[in-house]
Amino acid sequence: MTSGWTSGNTISLLENGDEFFPRMIEAIDSSQKEVLLETFILLDDPVGREVQKALLRAAARGVWVSVLVDGYGSHYLPQTFIDELRDAGIRFDIYHPQPRWLRVRTNIFRRMHRKLVVVDGAVAFIGGINLAHNHRSDFGPDFKQDYAAEIIGPGVAPIRAYIHEAIQHYSQSYVQFPELRNDLKPAVKGEAKIRFLGRDNNKCKTNIENEYLKRVRASKHTIIMANPYFFPGYRLLKGLRDAARRGVKVCLLIQGKPGSPLAKFGARLLYDFLVESEVNVYEYWERQLHAKIAAFDDEWATIGSSNLDPLSLCLNLEANVFVRDRAFNSLIQSRIQALIDQSYVRQIDQSWIRRRTMLKGFTSFLVYHFLRHFPGLTGWVPPLSSKVGLAIRRAQSSKSDTGDGV
Repeated sequence: MTSGWTSGNTISLLENGDEFFPRMIEAIDSSQKEVLLETFILLDDPVGREVQKALLRAAARGVWVSVLVDGYGSHYLPQTFIDELRDAGIRFDIYHPQPRWLRVRTNIFRRMHRKLVVVDGAVAFIGGINLAHNHRSDFGPDFKQDYAAEIIGPGVAPIRAYIHEAIQHYSQSYVQFPELRNDLKPAVKGEAKIRFLGRDNNKCKTNIENEYLKRVRASKHTIIMANPYFFPGYRLLKGLRDAARRGVKVCLLIQGKPGSPLAKFGARLLYDFLVESEVNVYEYWERQLHAKIAAFDDEWATIGSSNLDPLSLCLNLEANVFVRDRAFNSLIQSRIQALIDQSYVRQIDQSWIRRRTMLKGFTSFLVYHFLRHFPGLTGWVPPLSSKVGLAIRRAQSSKSDTGDGV
């Protein structure tokens, strides 16, 4: 789904679960009619249980509540946790449930990677933060550095409609959604223009990547990105190189700690090309980097769930908002720059190229040109069954293995 631009929004940046979780739970606790929640990971941990309690409180007040989680990311969520929500009348769907008897997760491709919350059609949350304790600072020194955005205004409506469409898609029968009163929507009028983009494997396969590419190609003086898994396609790589060559300051902050060794290996294969293109590359080693944010020049910015790697750009179900607002742009830039200036980072410079071996150089060359053709190769990855909705409902009705991971 690609929505048009909406004006008159306010958008706030929330850093880590410390700011995001309390604000999201506060919004759920104030709900009167409807709570819509989608997340890649929901865990039975201190954060997951806080969210569960808030959802149960809402359902007890008569609020219509829907939850969609990914079968891979939330595979280990206990059945008892799910049953407590369903017994309270909450709709709980699992996107592509994983086989329980294997005790392992099998579907690493085409995952539901979105993180969205909409309350009463009045406020929406979007970003990269999963509903798990490791996104909050009291988890320990290696909690994940991440961001979410809170949106109030006309830009909420396309996100609500998008989640409704997803719910209806997974249902065998027509779903009657609550009718919302106009007085539930705040009268606050902001200055931000917002465009919501949802990536799928049908009609909207490349819309998030294309919007990134537009912003990169149009940038005049600044591109600054924080994205943990940086392994984009050829067009975006070339766009960053061309931007740097025409004098744009291009800064990339990517994961240093090996949260995903394969992803880190892939990113490092591109260092030669990026450094030779005069792109400023920094590895973040303070803790786990999970942010998916970027800013372009003085007005444009984006935040959402999409990494800049083949899984997000070509296979997973993702959601981002692109924003035109000088204040939000400035905030994104300052937060990324603060991570670079005040955290343990390593800049990748010409010394990286001097240390490379002939084998590394040849491997980088092959990988770079492989990226030119990767989008076409994703067609070889088997699509999910068109009967995924039936699989979801079978998982919903099965309560024989209580306590097992899902």
